[in-house]
Amino acid sequence: MAQAANGDKVKVHYTGTLDDGTEFDSSRGRDPLEFTLGAGQMIPGFEAGVHGMSVGESKKIKIPSDQAYGPHHDEMMVTVDRSEFPGDVTPEVGDQFQMRHETGQVMVVTVTDVTDANVTLDANHPLAGEDLNFDIELVEIA
Repeated sequence: MAQAANGDKVKVHYTGTLDDGTEFDSSRGRDPLEFTLGAGQMIPGFEAGVHGMSVGESKKIKIPSDQAYGPHHDEMMVTVDRSEFPGDVTPEVGDQFQMRHETGQVMVVTVTDVTDANVTLDANHPLAGEDLNFDIELVEIA
């Protein structure tokens, strides 16, 4: 039976959870995730987990944060004056906004704290610093 290798287009069903059991994403109930193995389209640990699987095979993998979205960087958090938001915007914890870095790069930031005077924004990926657990089923190798 064929095993998934670099260059193969694969389709997988997956469910991703944190160590505390919180589910953060799943393809169940929708089309399987399709990607080319080894093309860098997925986090490294996920690709490594799919590599060598056969169609119909299921497995559980644990991906340490350094093979997922990396560590959480405190320097990617910033507190801004609430007046920097347009008057018709009321930021709340969990809201996401696009922000332009001084280099011109657009990044997504998440509101982590709101006071009367300030808003704290986090530019880290929401899963940065987290070890990730996946239940993976290889559905197809194209």
